[in-house]
Amino acid sequence: MAVTYVIANQKGGIGKTTTATTLAGVLATKGKTLLIDADPQGNSTSTYQAQIEDQATLYDVMVDAEALPIEDAVQKMENGDIVASDPLLANAGKLLDGNVEGMYRLQDAMDMLEGYDYIVIDTAPSLDVVLYNCLIAADKVIIPVTADAYAMQGLSKLTDTIKAVQKRQNPRLSIAGLLLVKYSGRSNLEKNLRQKIQEVAEQIGTQLFATVIRECVKTKEAQMNKKLLIDYAPNCTTMQDYRDFVEELLA
Repeated sequence: MAVTYVIANQKGGIGKTTTATTLAGVLATKGKTLLIDADPQGNSTSTYQAQIEDQATLYDVMVDAEALPIEDAVQKMENGDIVASDPLLANAGKLLDGNVEGMYRLQDAMDMLEGYDYIVIDTAPSLDVVLYNCLIAADKVIIPVTADAYAMQGLSKLTDTIKAVQKRQNPRLSIAGLLLVKYSGRSNLEKNLRQKIQEVAEQIGTQLFATVIRECVKTKEAQMNKKLLIDYAPNCTTMQDYRDFVEELLA
């Protein structure tokens, strides 16, 4: 049975896709790993150079009335296995909203999926029916945060949503922790905010991971070259931090 991690935060530009793709890349060195791109913007899909034309995507899996098997949407790319997103996924909420079964489409699809040790789901910065699907299908949520004044915006709504899903639809769901990303630690402000984030993590009943993810230019270069960071710059500081994070996560 695969362990499923959802990368979620309502705030955009927080580094969810970098975290999702890099986590998938490191986990793939430890077992068979699948990335599911549940963000209509499709940044993970772009990184993996996956197809969306004439190819089944997550949209088809979740919205197709014939309940398309998720295996039919898995693409085996150079960067790894992925279920691609599709801009049409932005319309999934309208098609599934008000349909109780619609909240369980992804879980039903993943129940049929075999052979994976780890599944990583990249999500959009929104609290919609697609995110509910992801949370209902998941084991653990990783919340990337940055050490800035707006880092905690919307976090209470996200954690309330997670707790509601945990109570009513998925009792095995838990928040693995908050992951501090794009961190330099050079300013007193950042250090103070790190302490504040630690306190917030405790208030919502989780942890701030001891590992922090430093930022380096190689991350953006990897995105532009549509490569996983682990392949593009395996020895850069950001990659070293993500390796340490995975060890902490699995421990």
